[in-house]
This record gives sequence, C-alpha cells and structure tokens, in this order.
Amino acid sequence: MTAASGEQALAGERKLRMPSCLLKLTRVVLSHKPFALFIIIVVFVSFAYHKLYWGIGEDPKSSVPTSSLSAERSCAHYVPSPLDMAGGPSPSTGNVFFVETSEQTAPSYLFSCSVESAARTHPASRVVVLMKGLAKENGSLPKHWAFSLLSCLPNVEILPLDLTELFSGTPLAQWFLQPQRQKEPHFLHVLSDACRIVLMWKFGGIYLDTDFIVLKNLQNLTNALGIQCYDELNGAFLSFEAKHKFIEICMQDFVQNYKGWAWGHQGPGLVTRVFKKWCSIRTIKSMSCKGVSALAQEVVYPIPWQNWKKLFGAVSAMELQKLLKNTYAVHIWNKLSHGTKLEIPSQALLAQLYSQFCPATYTKMKQDSEELSRRAV
Repeated sequence: MTAASGEQALAGERKLRMPSCLLKLTRVVLSHKPFALFIIIVVFVSFAYHKLYWGIGEDPKSSVPTSSLSAERSCAHYVPSPLDMAGGPSPSTGNVFFVETSEQTAPSYLFSCSVESAARTHPASRVVVLMKGLAKENGSLPKHWAFSLLSCLPNVEILPLDLTELFSGTPLAQWFLQPQRQKEPHFLHVLSDACRIVLMWKFGGIYLDTDFIVLKNLQNLTNALGIQCYDELNGAFLSFEAKHKFIEICMQDFVQNYKGWAWGHQGPGLVTRVFKKWCSIRTIKSMSCKGVSALAQEVVYPIPWQNWKKLFGAVSAMELQKLLKNTYAVHIWNKLSHGTKLEIPSQALLAQLYSQFCPATYTKMKQDSEELSRRAV
C-alpha cells in the first residue's frame, strides 16, 4: 500500500467513525447539558485560537490554503486588485534588502511604495525590511497602516535590525562599538552606509534605499552600482554577489579612511573612491571593470538630485514613457523632497509613479487625501 492510498484509507476510516462519535457526544449533552455545553465551548474556542495562531506563521507557499477569507478581506483594502507581478517571475531568488537605522516605526508613503514596488517587481525574491525600531523580543508589528499593507504582500518580511549581530565578523564590528560614533552629526546616515555594504558582503543580493520606486526587475544587474552625476557613484542601489572582493575593499576603506563628520564621505564618496582604485581610473563613466559595472545615470538615477523638483512637475503619459524607457528604478531624493506637497491624484511625475508601481500605497494616499478634504469642508 502506498503512502497516498494509506492516507486515503485512514481518512475513510475516520469518516466512518464520525457518526458514532457524534452519537456519543449527543448522549452526553442530553444527560449533562450545562456542563457538556461548557466543555464544548471551551474546546471550540481553544481549537479556533490554535488554528488562528499557527495559521499566521505558516508559509503560504508551503501549505495549501484552507480558510483564508479573513486574510483576503483584511488585505483587500490595501491591494485593490490581484498582484501584477510585472511580467512574470524574476530570473533569480536573491534577497532584496531595505534598512531603517533610526527608531522610526511609522513608515511614510514613500517607504511603503519603495517596498511595495520592489515586492511586485521581484515576486520570486524575499524582500527583507530590517528596522532598528522593532524590539527583537516583541513578536508582533506595531499597529500602522503601512505594516498592514506590506504584510499583505506574500514575499515581504519585516524584521528587527540587530546591528551588533550584523557587523560581527567584519571590519566594522569594532567601529560600531565605539560610543563616540553616535554623537556624530550624520551618524544615522553613516550607519545606513555601513549596513548596506555589510549586507552585500554577508548575504549578497540587492540593497535599496527606502526612497526608491522600482519599475523593473533588478536581478540581472549583478555586481553593479549606479552613477548619480558626473564622476560620482551612489550606493543607494547596490547589487552584488556575497563575499565579493569589491565589497570587501569597501568595508576596509570604510574603517581606514573614516570621516563620519563629512557628509557623503562614507556613502557616495566611498564607493566612488573604491571604484576608481578598482579600475585604476581618474574619471567615472558608464563602464564595466573587473566584473563590476558602473551603470549609466538613467538606469537608477534618471532624475539628478539637482533636478529633484522635476518629480513634482506634470508630465504626459508619453513623456513619462520616454523618460523611463531605460530606467529600472527612480531615486526620489527624500532628503531634499520630503517637505514638498504632492497632489493626489495629479499628473505630477511622482504621483504617476505611485499610481503605476505601488497601487496599494497609492490607494491609501487617495483615501487619506479624500478624508482630509472632507474634514476641511
């Protein structure tokens, strides 16, 4: 007898036994009505709690859905239509990383859009969001619309960021343990610079800042980073294999040439310095050298930081298509743009990016905008 036929026989045997069980239960209820009813209620509640608790932790890919209506209803508000996974599965299953190094646990619209757009364009990848503000001993996420929304995306994981553990075994371990570091003016930004290169060294995959909107799958851009302006790279996007020599040199340079008080020295300045040494060049241009690529500006930084206001200007659908023809992701330059009001809905470039590439976040933005308008009346 095969395992399958054995399971079928056991299932059939259970079905045959069921009526006698129900008969015995009925007799007990009739003879001891109050006590039996109490026992039945307790058993039912315990069973329901057990299913709910363990059902939350199940991997949706590893089990056949049985009763997911409640989850679907709770997610329907955030995901207005079936997930459009941007033209099919990704060619690789490498991780996509986001990092929040502050104690912030109330993600913005842009943060949510960054993660959502990455999840939609990388359906076969784990999209891992590491947040320092999430206490490691606390097993639940804070109550916030963004966590509810992102939890509806099956490949998104939101986890605590343990910095000591992350930096262990790397040249940055001792650097991080020095208490004076936290008093530096740009420490949170420098800490983010440190996290991304260590993540690439230890795990490989893709790193993105939380102010990107992802338009296409990035997995074919391997061992690469982008040119942000003339003669300067930026590490807001990184894609590397684990234990890559280029990233090892970046970690060494981070410590040996440390100037955390100088804005950008540990970020764009670092990857630019290392790439020039790596390739023995004086000026950076779109090129590939010793297996590492410096991508053209239009690939991930199509809007230069000097022109960030262009994100809030109206563009036609044709202009948008032309602008983004060769673009994989758009950096929004949140440090510069975060205080600018964005009309929703509108023909602004940024509004159209939200609408197309993170529709669930965009729906939430519209709802909030409409609610504010009603309150203002």
